[in-house]
Amino acid sequence: MTDMTLRQWLLTDAPTSRRHARLASFYKGWLSLRSNSMAMFGLGILVVLVLAAALAPLLAPHDPFAQDLANRLQPLGSEGHILGTDSLGRDILSRLIYGARITLYIVALVALIAPAAGLLVGTVAGYAGGWVDIVMMRITDIFLAFPRLVLALAFVAALGAGIENAVLAISLTAWPPYARMARAETLTIRSSDYINAVRLQGAGPIRIITKHIWPLCISSLIVRVTLDMAGIILAAAGLGFLGLGAQPPSPEWGAMISEGRRFILDHWWVATVPGLAIFTVSLAFNLLGDGLRDVLDPKEGGQ
Repeated sequence: MTDMTLRQWLLTDAPTSRRHARLASFYKGWLSLRSNSMAMFGLGILVVLVLAAALAPLLAPHDPFAQDLANRLQPLGSEGHILGTDSLGRDILSRLIYGARITLYIVALVALIAPAAGLLVGTVAGYAGGWVDIVMMRITDIFLAFPRLVLALAFVAALGAGIENAVLAISLTAWPPYARMARAETLTIRSSDYINAVRLQGAGPIRIITKHIWPLCISSLIVRVTLDMAGIILAAAGLGFLGLGAQPPSPEWGAMISEGRRFILDHWWVATVPGLAIFTVSLAFNLLGDGLRDVLDPKEGGQ
């Protein structure tokens, strides 16, 4: 690298090592993503969301739980309350900022649990075949037969209200699409010359699945997870709206909409502001997911 810049080193067509090849591939993918203005717009929104959640104690102008009945239902732009107050006099902006933490908490846990479960089920079913594939895919079909929110409601009703149970319920309803996708990828990969060569070298099924099939499924999985985040956020907000997610006085966006629906005609901002927050974050994930699909999905012309 002494005679070339870092950029030239990353853009070379002749990598000198496996690590160099991975870094070059990552950098080229980043350049492709950066050229997509809408994807970068979505990424910018998500960066702001993460920063707002991390710096909530510094950014929130008021205590999100502090009630001031003398200043209840203050309009937008009122003194000391940029986005107004709710029916208990709590500052909506502060609750919105702290609510970002709950949203990211739910999204992060579901994004860890559901894709991992779907990847495990799908790759095992696709590689094993036979009765294992039949049983696993019929179980997956049963889960897919129910609308996600309805099934999540059933699980939460059985488990009990609460944010952890809401995360578990959403995860239990979100894994089947990942399983179907992973199975389709595995069926394509398992008969390839690459896998046959690894098998002839003595690699067992577990090693083949974890070391050679899983890495090839990751790119499609990342795209699917990003595009599914909007649905996960809406499902979490729906459970919160029905009182089955985060419990009061937690500043969860769905619960904030539920609390504000009683005043929607005369004090519209109480429900509209958290609704716009959900819309904005969902849109950001969709825009970023479209950009990642262009970069990562070879069927879409990505790398």
